[in-house]
Amino acid sequence: MTYVVTESCIKCKYTDCVDVCPVDCFVEGPNFLAINPDECIDCTLCVAECPVEAIFAEDDVPADQQEYIELNARLSALWPTITSRKDALPDADQYSKVKDKRKLLIE
Repeated sequence: MTYVVTESCIKCKYTDCVDVCPVDCFVEGPNFLAINPDECIDCTLCVAECPVEAIFAEDDVPADQQEYIELNARLSALWPTITSRKDALPDADQYSKVKDKRKLLIE
């Protein structure tokens, strides 16, 4: 099992999760983070660190977020690994509670 970043991360990109990841499995896109399922060791450390509750165990991804399982796998092959914390996006606080953000994801 791996962990999956879901819709809540879009246009926020808080990187608290990156700081605690012992294997550097996060990748960074323009306005979203994803988890490389081949690198994730299922340690659960990132889940508690995410301020927008965007990270779920693969088996616990909500039904309306299932596409993010494939999306994390696909994007992790395209985007560079992020290994240290960065500032969140400038509008992160504004977008942290917004729902239905999939259309805002920049791939």
